[in-house]
Amino acid sequence: MNALIIGKSGQVAWELQQTCPEHINAKAFGRDDIDITDLANIEKVLSTFKPDVIINASAYTAVDKAESDKENAFLINATAVEYLARVAHNHNIRFIHISTDFVFDGSKNTPYTVNDIPNPINVYGASKLAGEHAIAKYCPDNSTIVRTSWVYSSHGNNFVKTMLRLMTEKDELNVVSDQIGSPTNAKGLAQFLWQLAEQESVEPIYHYSDLGVASWYDFAIAIQEIAYATGKLTTEIPIKPIPSSKYPTPAMRPSFSLLTPCAHAVHWRERLKNNLREFK
Repeated sequence: MNALIIGKSGQVAWELQQTCPEHINAKAFGRDDIDITDLANIEKVLSTFKPDVIINASAYTAVDKAESDKENAFLINATAVEYLARVAHNHNIRFIHISTDFVFDGSKNTPYTVNDIPNPINVYGASKLAGEHAIAKYCPDNSTIVRTSWVYSSHGNNFVKTMLRLMTEKDELNVVSDQIGSPTNAKGLAQFLWQLAEQESVEPIYHYSDLGVASWYDFAIAIQEIAYATGKLTTEIPIKPIPSSKYPTPAMRPSFSLLTPCAHAVHWRERLKNNLREFK
């Protein structure tokens, strides 16, 4: 099986390369290798590599910047996804696309299921939902959307890395405590994506996150606790919970975006403990 990973520099794409099964021939393409905003370029690249599956791990993920950069957010998260979906459909290639918990507005108080109606409250979420709609329209039969949340890895930029850095630079931290979801380790997500690549058939939408519930404050507390216990940090600092109103951002965030996880998920604290061992 030939697998084409789109988005070479991202943390999910990196984990996909680390966890790729030996019998799969995978190539990760970045911006220098493929222009996903150019339909002709996508066709040209695919005619050379001839993938059996495309995993789209690329995205415009700057949530706050998207509010003032709507055109580029929609170009990457919607238009490019449409192009990839159209080419995948035309060549009978399985298309696996990563989406987000931010397609929901946060008004529920129970985990979101794949049947819940999306209602994004920021530009990023709206652009990702537009990408989902494009897949449903242009590649409905051999595609799947995997919504995930709060992704982190030992590679790339993420909340865990930011917290570890700030915990060595600051005397104390204030972290938002009224946004609820679940941290998701990119390695587990990557392994799930490979499973979908090899399944005989796939559902239109999956939700994948690690088990358990957390606020960003809970997540920060756990990061410090585990990092200190394992020697990644030499000191502990006070971490104080604050409401979102005390930390205004250009983009609104859903206050509750917990996803109903898959049956194979592992608790987020266990994933965090395992992943912190890989941090330098």
